[in-house]
This record gives sequence, C-alpha cells and structure tokens, in this order.
Amino acid sequence: MFTGLVEEKGVLSRRDARGPGARLTVSFGAGGAGSIGSAADPLVLGESIAVDGVCLTVQEIVAGGFVADASAETLARTTLGDVPLQAPVNLERAMPLGGRMGGHIVTGHVDATGALIERSPVGETVKMVFGFPRELARFIAEKGSIAVSGVSLTVNGAGADRFDVVVIPHTLSVTSLGELRAGSRVNLEVDLLARYVARARDVDGGSDAEWRARLERAGYV
Repeated sequence: MFTGLVEEKGVLSRRDARGPGARLTVSFGAGGAGSIGSAADPLVLGESIAVDGVCLTVQEIVAGGFVADASAETLARTTLGDVPLQAPVNLERAMPLGGRMGGHIVTGHVDATGALIERSPVGETVKMVFGFPRELARFIAEKGSIAVSGVSLTVNGAGADRFDVVVIPHTLSVTSLGELRAGSRVNLEVDLLARYVARARDVDGGSDAEWRARLERAGYV
C-alpha cells in the first residue's frame, strides 16, 4: 500500500524489451543518489515501489537506482510503455505499518490512463483539468480522492468525463505534475473506498438515500 505522497522525482533511464513485457531501469533524482535508497534506509530486493503510481517490484539494485520488470498488461494499461526515456517519474516506497497516512490509500493498481486537458494559474497554485474514460465516472466525486501518476489529490470538481484539481506549489515542484502540458498522459487510480462502495451497491442494490445512511452510520459522511 502507498499513500500518494511522492518521496522523490526519479528518471526512467532505460526500457529493455523482455518478450511482451519490459525491464525498466529507474534512476533516483537526476541520476544520482537521493532520499530513496539512501544508506540510512536502503532499498531491499523484492520490495514494492510505486513508479508514477504503478506498483512495481524491485528486481535489482544498481548504482543510483533500481531495476523492475513490467508485464505486458502493465505496459498496456499505464503510461510506462511509452513514457519517454529520461522523463521524470514519481517515486514512493510502500508505507510501513504504523506510518503516517498523509494522503489516502493507494494500491498502485492503475485503473486507466487519462490526459491533461488544460492548466491555468490560480494565484500561486495551478488548476488542472484531466479527461478520463467515462466508465470511471461513478468512482470520481467532488472532494473525493484520486491518484494522478501516483500523486494523491483532492477532486475539486467532477463531470462525466473530466475532473479538475488544484495543485499547490510544493506538489508542483517535487512531482512530475509541474511539467505536464495539455495532452500529457497520466496514470489514474480511483479511491479504494469508492470502488468497493460501488461494487456493494451493484450487488446489494438500494437507493441513494439508503447508501448515504449506511455511509453516515459508518462515519464516512
């Protein structure tokens, strides 16, 4: 599990085909050692790490980075199959048991890719509007959470095929979101709670009022 609080901005330095999949080499920071994988808290073979919101397993540890395998399914359903080499990627190690939950629960299982439609300044912040496949609309709600390329964000407004967020200066500087331009593709993971509430409703039925009452009783609303 992850929280969507990016620890470091890395670089996708290599992508080598391995059958239908690929072996990805990710460098820390600008290719040098960064906060992830430091001597004080080194990476461990087999641990999970989110790369632009995609949960990958550390296959090999190399100087200044690590290597991970991506399946054909991962390459097809995320941006990792075509993100340019040397492009920045957001990195987050799995949350330790008892760690602070600063963002929201993120699994690293990408639901779909979306694209930045437009960005505009709002004071020191930036408003970003993203398009997404319509089948995800039932999981995206105003003031709910969503992970955009591994970054935990609060949905400011939501429509049938687009949503908008307001990104603060700190997030713009420490993640790849600050470098997005209109048309840039991103990985989207909807909120885990929204996914299971929708599934339960599909199975059990019930009106909107009944489900709101259930959520209120459980303390979610």
